[in-house]
Formats: sequence, C-alpha cells, structure tokens
Amino acid sequence: MSEFGIPMSLGLFYAGVFGTLIGSYLNVVVYRVPRGLSTFRPRSRCPGCNRNIAWYDNLPVISYLVLKARCRHCQSPISLRYPAVELSTGLLFATAFACFGWTASTLIAFVLVSLLLSLALIDQEHLLLPDAVTLPGLIVGLAVSPFSGITTPASAGLGALLGALLLLFMIALYYMLRGELGMGLGDPKMLGMIGAFLGAPKIIVTILIASLTGTLVSLTLILLKRANRSTRMPFGVYLACGAMIAMFAGDFLIEAYLTP
Repeated sequence: MSEFGIPMSLGLFYAGVFGTLIGSYLNVVVYRVPRGLSTFRPRSRCPGCNRNIAWYDNLPVISYLVLKARCRHCQSPISLRYPAVELSTGLLFATAFACFGWTASTLIAFVLVSLLLSLALIDQEHLLLPDAVTLPGLIVGLAVSPFSGITTPASAGLGALLGALLLLFMIALYYMLRGELGMGLGDPKMLGMIGAFLGAPKIIVTILIASLTGTLVSLTLILLKRANRSTRMPFGVYLACGAMIAMFAGDFLIEAYLTP
C-alpha cells in the first residue's frame, strides 16, 4: 500500500492508462508539429476520407482493435504506429511510477517521457528535432528542477549547458576533420533539454548509451547493406533511449561504475 492507501498495483494501472491517453495525443504531435500544424485544431480526421474521427473511434488501443485497424467509413488502413505509441507511452509511464511512486518525480518523468518519445518519432521519420519541442522542454526542465527528486536546480543548469556544449564540440570536431556536419543542431538542443531534466551526471550516461547504441545500429545496417557511411542517422532516437535508461537506472549505473 502507498501512503495514500492505494495499492501500488492500482497505481501502476492508473499510470499505464494515463500513459495510453497521453500517447494518443503524442501521435497527433508527431504528425502535426513537423508540418507546422496546431496540435489542438482541427479535430483528428481520417487521411483517407477526411471525415472527423468520433471520440469512440479514438480510444487508445481499444478503437484500433474494435475497428480492426481500418477507418469506420472508408476502410482505409490505420497504421500500427498509433497503438504502438499508445502502448509504449503507457508502459513507460507505468515504469516511471514503479521507479518514483507517488511523488513529484513521477509527474516530471511523465513529461520527459512524452518529450523524448515525440522527438524520437519525429526524428525517425523526418530527421528533424523541432525547436517547438526542444526549447519549451528545456525551459520546463529548468523550471521544475526545484521540485524534482531526479536532479537539483544547480545540476539541471549545468546539465543543460554541458549537454548542449558536448554535442556542439563533437559537431565542430567532426566538421574540422571531415569538412561536413556530422549531425544537425537539433541534437545539442535535445541533449540540453535532457540535461535540464536529469542533471549533469546523467548527461554522461545518456550520451555514452546513445553513442554506443547508435554505433551498433549503424554498423549493423552497414553490414546488412541497408546503409553506408554517408547515410544520415536519427541520433535523436538514440539520445531518447539513452535518456530513458539514465532516468530509470542512471543512479544504479553511476554507483556501479564508481564502486571499486
């Protein structure tokens, strides 16, 4: 039982359901933000027949199953991405609750998870990390740091600065060596945002994990001849993975590394 008299299992369920609802909105963000559209108006419409989607056809995961992955009116297929994002958000929200319980840290983790998923999915599809997501995220991360059990205001400020400068240094070094940009300027902004939420020590964990996973995926794709050395990779996806691991297991990983 929690301090509110609510079983932890029920708290996990609530967090998961809330996550699927947020995931439904993230699907809107991922589609509309890169296109410069409002995420609130107009209502969601079927891209096949352009008819408004009724609320009962927009229930996370459930509507996808009931409609058998097709529009009620024109039978256009509904992408598997929609329920996948909803379920992923639900699972990550439940994980955040399992890690932080009934605390402000859980709510802050919900915000960061939502930002990271949005950015990862947009980068995967468009090779773009929009300022409309990273810069407000940076401000929010700094603003909530006094109430966070994840970091402190001083560490949040240092983390934001360190995150941005680390990747800017890597971009500058790559440009001097190769004469071209190795990544876009959205990546430093995203890492700065992550630093504002997680603090300086976990920025190091984030970038190490992101670099390792990005390298492994890139080498695998090259070996499979599905990419080459000049293929642009969505580094924001790997930053998001690294930040998730740093948020949920960063303290354990840092302690394990520092323990003789």
